[in-house]
Amino acid sequence: MSVGTHFRLDRRAVERSFNRASGRCATLARLQAKVGSELLERLQFFRLEPRAIIDLGCGFGGAATLLRRRFPRARVIAIDAAFHMAREARRRQRFWRRFDCVCADGCALPVGDQTIDLVLSNLMLQWYDDPAALFAQVQRALRPGGLMLFSTFGTDTLHELRSAWASADTASHVSAFADMPLLGAAMSHAGLSEPVMDRELQLVHYPDVQALMNELRMVGARDDGADRRRSLTGRARMQSMVKHYESMRTGSGIPGSWEIIYGAGFAGSKRPDAADSGGGGGEFAVPLGSIRSRSRTP
Repeated sequence: MSVGTHFRLDRRAVERSFNRASGRCATLARLQAKVGSELLERLQFFRLEPRAIIDLGCGFGGAATLLRRRFPRARVIAIDAAFHMAREARRRQRFWRRFDCVCADGCALPVGDQTIDLVLSNLMLQWYDDPAALFAQVQRALRPGGLMLFSTFGTDTLHELRSAWASADTASHVSAFADMPLLGAAMSHAGLSEPVMDRELQLVHYPDVQALMNELRMVGARDDGADRRRSLTGRARMQSMVKHYESMRTGSGIPGSWEIIYGAGFAGSKRPDAADSGGGGGEFAVPLGSIRSRSRTP
């Protein structure tokens, strides 16, 4: 169950992008840090006493550090497909709050069946064009009742940049992202029960197009589709794209939209109690909110 019939990610290109980004300043990934903080806050809605946790797509290890602090008795395994990211996460951890760092593909988790209680994944899922395959691995790894909590980019992400490039040529310059119905279907297909999702729109303004492009490169986020243009983009096409994008400028700068999808699902039929469940007769409500949209301007 892939993101799109004609879109396929070049996995090696994705890993190269993030390996190149690993040595750069993590503060430039401020959006990722903000979304990660929101994701961690949502743990308060679940009564969890996990013994083993996976931070899937750990990046620099910020979430793994916070998970180790929140659940001091749990073993935390930070996993990233980019070797240099996993190495950087290991280098940045503190000796009094250590966690395991592993380089591995999310579709081939190096853990036994039903050995994990919580999988948290912050802005990583979008780099897989077959989310059902990744969800299946998570379902295999989670103990019955175990929780997966994730964030990912939605289809409205960088629609301004996509529109600007469309005015210049027909090539793919922005990765395709999944929508909520596809993700929900992929979770159910993989065996994760009662998937719950909501979305919010973060609007960021940049001083110019080059600033946006630089940020995408610095956080390792760029078009890594298998059918991307391999040759250099011509000056005329670049200038046409920039001109179109500049026409969207406001007093705050040029806009860049980031649609963030938050999701949760449980392994098997047994699940932990939520801190605020409602209804009787077996009804269960996860207070991540009903599927809704929120807009934020940082």
